[in-house]
Amino acid sequence: MLTDFLKEVVAIVVGKNSEQIAELLHSKKHVNEFLIAKKLDITINQTRNILYRLSDHGLVSSIRKKDKKKGWYTYFWKLEILKALEFLRSQKTKRLSQYDNQIKNRETKEFYLCERCNIEINEENALLHDFTCNECGEIFTRKDNTKVLKELKKYSEKINLEIAAIDQEIDNEKSKIEKVREKEVKKEKEEKAAKRAAKRKKTQREKKAAEKKTSKKKPKKKVKKKVKKKIKKILKTVRKAVKKKPKKAVKKKLKKTSKKKRR
Repeated sequence: MLTDFLKEVVAIVVGKNSEQIAELLHSKKHVNEFLIAKKLDITINQTRNILYRLSDHGLVSSIRKKDKKKGWYTYFWKLEILKALEFLRSQKTKRLSQYDNQIKNRETKEFYLCERCNIEINEENALLHDFTCNECGEIFTRKDNTKVLKELKKYSEKINLEIAAIDQEIDNEKSKIEKVREKEVKKEKEEKAAKRAAKRKKTQREKKAAEKKTSKKKPKKKVKKKVKKKIKKILKTVRKAVKKKPKKAVKKKLKKTSKKKRR
């Protein structure tokens, strides 16, 4: 069903003779334009003309690669399936609206026919020409619209079914694209997590290496010894000062008490 829709897209844009290119372009990877020309048995210029016309409608995408030996660029092409289906849907809806307008006109208006010339006109034009044919002078006869209405309704029903099928294919394609995106996002997250883990390991190694270097030099122990000595000296001086103060206070008290006794 999908390949039929893609062929129809190519037939609308380029022509029915070129619809086989849809099968070649319906690929996950981009296809070499020379390979397309070879498989379709047409020249490279004819192939490019078809591809450029499809590209004008945004229905194909391309990438280019440089030939290392020859030095020129070769283009690779791929059909954009979602865009192609959306394009086809828009074309179908336009056609459906045309059929719906025709059905409304047939149901609400009268039409007249010249049986000799097989010319059909609406009631307004028939009144302007006094219900006579300009070509042969025959009188117009009223046309029965039941058969035409039946055919028009049949076509509109068919297009409605096709649009429903296209919508289903569009939903399938969107779900595929969403899955691919989810995989890409997941892959990106995993890559970022791996980079973070690698950075952490690197920093840990650097820290360990720095610690090893400092432990080999051992400058910190000497500094600690000097600090300890200074602290000991400070403590000794503080203790001496604390011991001296209460002795002086005792001597003063003793002097006061001795004075009192003398009195």
